Amino acid sequence: MSGKVKKVVLAYSGGLDSSVIVRWLIETYGCEVITLTGDVGQKQELEGLEKKALATGAVKAYVEDLKEEFVRDFVFPALRANAIYEGTYLLGTSLARPIVARRQIEIAHKEGADAVCHGATGKGNDQVRFEMTYMALDPDIKIISAWRDENWSLNSRESMIDYAERHNIPIKSTKKSPYSEDRNLLHISHEGGTLENLWAEPPEDLFAMSVSPENAPDRVTYVEIAFEKGTPVAVDGEEMSPARLLDHMNTLAGENGIGRVDMVENRFVGMKSRGIYETPGGTALWSAHRAIETITMDREVMLIRDSIIPRYAQIIYNGFWYSPEREMIQKMVDESQKNVTGTVRLKLYKGNCMPVGIKAPVSLYSEDLATFEEDEVYNQKDATGFIRLNALRLKMQALLKK
Repeated sequence: MSGKVKKVVLAYSGGLDSSVIVRWLIETYGCEVITLTGDVGQKQELEGLEKKALATGAVKAYVEDLKEEFVRDFVFPALRANAIYEGTYLLGTSLARPIVARRQIEIAHKEGADAVCHGATGKGNDQVRFEMTYMALDPDIKIISAWRDENWSLNSRESMIDYAERHNIPIKSTKKSPYSEDRNLLHISHEGGTLENLWAEPPEDLFAMSVSPENAPDRVTYVEIAFEKGTPVAVDGEEMSPARLLDHMNTLAGENGIGRVDMVENRFVGMKSRGIYETPGGTALWSAHRAIETITMDREVMLIRDSIIPRYAQIIYNGFWYSPEREMIQKMVDESQKNVTGTVRLKLYKGNCMPVGIKAPVSLYSEDLATFEEDEVYNQKDATGFIRLNALRLKMQALLKK
């Protein structure tokens, strides 16, 4: 990007990269910098970040709690769709980027800023997710992608540390974790380092949100999750806000070794990469949601909804949360959930998450119809014509072969 910039809103974590970018923006563009730190449940220390941003050169610093919005407006809509990417990934990072980018645009409008900036590298998916959201919500906003900017020359951690020291930018320990990690209320991801060797098992000290199944308690944990129209609303009879409910389920499921994933995924930019994910609460809620659907959703409605799960998940993964196709699918998904109300009892044990009880006020399950005992509801002789009609095309194929 080139051209004059007067005021920019930067996605700011307070780490090395974003701390350096504050000063770099001022030097490169001669602009005012406003920082946004969005708390989506990353569990990092947010206290002092406003002071640090201002000390680094920002004219204003926002530190905002976005946890409830994140779970209510992003995580739970995806849960209602049973969204899962490439059969494994519950989209933790993919869902967190659009809410931060959305808030950047809102602050830009509030503060009269003409640009937004992020610190995602040019190799990953996050650059796409940030910028797709920027463009969808404000097509006229200027976008600065520091790592792809023609003026950016700080292409190593060492060069950024040197830059920070030259400009007296306060940074924490310069010891670099061997892994790249990203955490929010839905999950934590681990990439890079020794994980790039696909034959290497992830070391146990890598994990942060879950114990290993081997070290999980030698006792069963039961938990009851209540849903209303496909959305979790209560745990063990206690109503909870979206963020509190997910946080609570993270604790319960994580203590029982649930939600670990080791996968090689296809990034939108074209490469394959290995990711280690911990999604304890999300995994348990996903399992419970599928269970309650089995007695509350019509068979053909479920078949159609399930057929679009891969596409819906890909849309989110690729950064198109604010696309017309995602919004269209979401409306269809939410329509399919209008009767998905009830309670599921889960059995958590050493990495396993098993639905062991389901009940719903409006259920399509009939014990009278399903029973193997004698009944007066279902006439078994009716199946004769049903089978013959369905086999008609198969018989025609067989006749043609003769």
